[in-house]
Amino acid sequence: MIETIQNAILTVSVNSYGAELCSIHNNKTGREYLWQADPTYWKRHSPVLFPIVGSVWNGKYRENGLTYSMSQHGFARDMEFLLIKHTDDELRYRLVDNEVTHEKYPYCFELEIGYRLIDNEIQVMWQVHNPADVNMNFQIGAHPAFNFKNYDEQAEVQGYFDLNPQTDSLQLTVIGEKGCVLPKKENYELPNGEISISKTTFNGDALVFENNQVNEVTLMDASHKPYVQLSFDAPVVGLWSPAQDSYAPFVCIEPWYGRCDTVNYTDSFQNKDWMQHLAPKETFNSTYNIKLI
Repeated sequence: MIETIQNAILTVSVNSYGAELCSIHNNKTGREYLWQADPTYWKRHSPVLFPIVGSVWNGKYRENGLTYSMSQHGFARDMEFLLIKHTDDELRYRLVDNEVTHEKYPYCFELEIGYRLIDNEIQVMWQVHNPADVNMNFQIGAHPAFNFKNYDEQAEVQGYFDLNPQTDSLQLTVIGEKGCVLPKKENYELPNGEISISKTTFNGDALVFENNQVNEVTLMDASHKPYVQLSFDAPVVGLWSPAQDSYAPFVCIEPWYGRCDTVNYTDSFQNKDWMQHLAPKETFNSTYNIKLI
């Protein structure tokens, strides 16, 4: 079921299936900022990634002596959440573990996803609670897709990412086989502190930057005019659009507390890079902000 909140500037809609943000509408200009899930390119809007980000090697992982199967980005994006709060400016949803999740993931959990309107911003809230008496291991991430402004399939450059903190180069985590990363990093140059978005930008899959190198990404149109900004504390960020002969009409800016396995990874789930560890009865909280400029 889709629920809506709005203020004088924005109207925002969320689907209880996956607690997925599915529309960000500017009430003054009529512009839709969020990708509308045309399956020709990509069938989602802004899925929540839980309890993994990315892929586990060969679709399997090991925890506490057992082997589990898990598809890319986990199961939360394909489950029905319970609406637990609906006010004029806020929506909040909850998902708890059940027999279906236990087949894929051994931990008890309470996952809450919230969306709050503050003027021209959307605050996205994540809460993960461990109700059990054992440690819980998990990852969580965002995958919002934003429409290109003034989309032109024939353009040499569709737009730009402006990254903060400002720098002229970053260490890029390189994606290899089966959606998993290589153990090496590569130097990624940023002329003028920006990344141009062309037909070849994502030929190597997503651009992934770890170790809190980036905490804010502004999406600009081809004339360098900013129109969407994401700010976050997450230690990893991914930038992605489907790589193909022509542009997809959108691009994703993805703050992550986690990432995919390294190629050939066979160690335990709890030892994965960027794993989040939650003690019994403890709660993880985080937010990221989407600002419409």
